[in-house]
Order: sequence, then C-alpha cells, then structure tokens
Amino acid sequence: MLILIPLISCILIAFSIGSNDTSNAFGISVGAGIITFRKAVYLLGVLVFIGAVLQGRNVMRTVGKELVALNIEILSLSLFVSAFVIIIANWKKLPVSSHQAIIGSLVGSGFAFGSVVRVDTLLKIVESWIVSPISALLLAVVVYKLMEIVFRRLPVFKVESILRMLLILNGIIIAYNTGANELATALGPIVCYGILTPLQAAIIGTTMLWLGAFLLSERVVETVGKGITSLDAFSGFAAQFAAGISVLIFTTLGMPVSTTYCIIGGIIGVGMLKGVGTIKSSLLRRIMISWVVTPLLTFGTCCAIAKIVLSPYV
Repeated sequence: MLILIPLISCILIAFSIGSNDTSNAFGISVGAGIITFRKAVYLLGVLVFIGAVLQGRNVMRTVGKELVALNIEILSLSLFVSAFVIIIANWKKLPVSSHQAIIGSLVGSGFAFGSVVRVDTLLKIVESWIVSPISALLLAVVVYKLMEIVFRRLPVFKVESILRMLLILNGIIIAYNTGANELATALGPIVCYGILTPLQAAIIGTTMLWLGAFLLSERVVETVGKGITSLDAFSGFAAQFAAGISVLIFTTLGMPVSTTYCIIGGIIGVGMLKGVGTIKSSLLRRIMISWVVTPLLTFGTCCAIAKIVLSPYV
C-alpha cells in the first residue's frame, strides 16, 4: 500500500511540470505570437515522450541511483513534498525548478532517515545548477551578436520569416529536453526503485505532463514569454537557442539541470544587450529568491516531517 504514495506523487509532479514547463519550450514563441498556446501544448506532448524514451535514462540514473540510497519511506516523503511545493509555486505564478524541489527533498529525506547521501554527486548537481543558466546567458549574448552580423544584409521580412521558423525549432529542442531531463528527474526515483519500467514511466509521465500543460500552464507561459523582458523573434531566438543547447549538453552528462533557469538566463542575456532597463528586476528578484529557497524549503520540510511524524513508526 505504501508503494502507491511515491507513484501518485510522481504523477502529481509530472502534472505540475506540465503546468510550469510549457513556458520553457514555447513561452517565448507564444509570447511573440508565433504559435498558439493550444498548438504548442500538443507539440510539447509528442516531443517530451520522445526525449524521455531516447535520453531520459542518463538523468534517471543520477537522481535515482547515484544521489541517495533509496527506501520506500525516502521515496514516498521526498516525492510527496516535491509535488506539494511545485504545485504551490505554480499557483503563485512563479517559474520554479522541479529539479531543485526533487533534489532537495531526496537529500533531506535521506539525511533524516540516515540513508547514504553521496555528497560528490550532490555537489556536481549544484554546480550544474549554477553553471547552466550562466552558460545560457553567455551563449545568448554570443548568438545575438552573431545574428546581428549575419542578418544585417538580409531584408527585414526575410529575417523575420527565418527567425520565426528557427524559434519553433528551438522550442522543439527544449521540449525534447523537458522529457529527457525535467520529466526524467521526476521519474528517476520510481524507475530505479523498480516501481515502473522506463517505458511505463515515460507513457504515464508524459500523459500527466500533457494534461498539466493543457489545463494550467497559460499563467506561467505569460510570465516567461512576456513578464521578464519584451521579446521579439530576434531576441527570443537567441535566448531560446542558448537555453536549448545548454540543457542538451547537461542532459548528455546526466545532470538534472533546470530548463526554467536556463531559459531565464538566456532571456536575461538578450535583455542586457537591449538595455538593463528592459529587464523587470522585481520579477527577476522573485525568481532568484525562488532559486535559493526551493531546495532549502524541500530539504527542511522533509527533514522535519521525517523526524517529527514518521520516524517513530519506521
């Protein structure tokens, strides 16, 4: 019976990722009016499944095997707390990293229950969290500058048409990464513990992610697509291409990095080129606070629940 808790919690997390992370793939495209929200959601579902099946196992192994020695109590508590925190953050209309919630919960539960927590793996993950958005920011600046040089001699209407197609292509890359990295992080613990096979987890996880995207993601799409800085197709391509490449690199390395923060890093990069005044600093501060608070909150919550409520019964 206890095994149902991590399974249901994982389903909730997948649903929550869908409600939050549609913005990562197509927030800029929707914000720039290139694709409708409904079309973006359908495209997202197909690509997430492909990413989870083809490349999701790298991240699943890191999260499910190499971070914490799992037992059913750790699995249940960490996934339940992660789902709760992600849902609340989405309701508050703030892009939040599902990776940070899950990793913080796993480590907190592991410490509380006296399980083996591999600090070297944790440090690599935290380092990836820091490096990935910075790399996206820097790459966005480089791409933006190169685009100015390359497209300077082309007619404006032709440049706009090319960029709109490239922006959709970027969305496809990031949607693929969402399955291979974001969803894989949530599925990793239950797959490595043996509750579901990788294919079963990919099917169930993708279905729930798609439902979350279809029903609840419009609020966060507005935040990422329009809320941080004003984006046209030119700057949107640079930001999204940089984020997609950064996440793809870390996915190949098996690191659970946040697509949310990579795309925000890319947006900040092009925003700086357009002028610091174009970046909405109040929203950016909220996002940065969330970056720090999310793993600490889930870590502390899992420790407290395990020590106060669950420990006497285990």
